[in-house]
Amino acid sequence: MEYYFTTTIENTDFETAVQKTTEGLKEEGFGVISTIDFQATLKEKLDVDFRKYSVLQACNPPYAYKSLQTEDKIGTLLPCNVVVQEIANGTFEISSINPQAAMSAVKNDTMAQIAKEISEKLKRVIEKL
Repeated sequence: MEYYFTTTIENTDFETAVQKTTEGLKEEGFGVISTIDFQATLKEKLDVDFRKYSVLQACNPPYAYKSLQTEDKIGTLLPCNVVVQEIANGTFEISSINPQAAMSAVKNDTMAQIAKEISEKLKRVIEKL
């Protein structure tokens, strides 16, 4: 089982790729609670040039709440990360975590079912892009 789902978007710009990804997440009940801009962070901290690469930290509140009620340490695996990165001029790769793979170490049948449902939602987001 792969630990991620991925697709590419062509003939666009970075901001549009992020916007389309954010909209796709919203359609499946996720909100982006924070964004990590690795390009800017690596420039600031290491003075290195890096491609456009942002991590959208997505949360589906009902599922997060259900997860936290089921496993109090599950917050170590939350939120769901989605990467938008430039792989060529005008081409962007969007990848999301596969929660089923990420939570396979959690030995809890209820969490396994929650992870399956969240995986299905994230996979739909990626496939629709």
